[in-house]
Amino acid sequence: MAKKSKSKLKRGNDRARRLITLEDPKSPISEQFRTLRTNISFSTPGAQLQALLVTSSVQQEGKSTVSANLAIVFSQNNERVLFIDADMRKPTVHNTFGVKNAVGLSTLLTAQSTLKQSIQPTEVENLDVLCAGPIPPNPSELLNSSGFDEMLKELRQYYDLIVFDSPPVLSVTDSQIISSKVDGIVLVIDKQDNNKANVKEAKELITVSEHSKLLGIVFNNDEYDTDKYYVYQ
Repeated sequence: MAKKSKSKLKRGNDRARRLITLEDPKSPISEQFRTLRTNISFSTPGAQLQALLVTSSVQQEGKSTVSANLAIVFSQNNERVLFIDADMRKPTVHNTFGVKNAVGLSTLLTAQSTLKQSIQPTEVENLDVLCAGPIPPNPSELLNSSGFDEMLKELRQYYDLIVFDSPPVLSVTDSQIISSKVDGIVLVIDKQDNNKANVKEAKELITVSEHSKLLGIVFNNDEYDTDKYYVYQ
């Protein structure tokens, strides 16, 4: 699992421009992500947080942007991080980091590729990515398989932190499935356009399992002067 990248971000790509923690690490928003990193790190006293799920209630709340920047700030803290695109329905991570999506989570879970073949380095030191791979006909079944459990068990041996970017909770069952297999969950909510009923339902769905632990909510798109901040509560 490489620590240094041979890939290059597509600077003109819209998604790449949203990696504020990489493009402008001294910005106020980047500092907010570092604060979020600290809060998450201290949210499980006495227990190791090694697998983290980032999701949202519905689409377009910024979960992929938040999860990508969160993975970056953890890697900048000298931690070995793997960022997994667990949204095998509408994958974005390969675009965000400018890598190929020919292999990834879907091919790994269907035994069409190995971990070594599937994981790709990024230009961010200590940060690797596992893209979603070609869109499969049965994402939920793959996530709920013994192969997924075995994969996660093996990855825990190589990485300090594994960050999953998964589909919105109210859209499909994928996030519910993953929530019971990770050490903590962060729910991203668009503060300017949120539906309290959706937030409540999403919270209930991802915490239905006794093994699921919601660490907190990130209010995205919160106005502060003319900048956008990410606030952890």
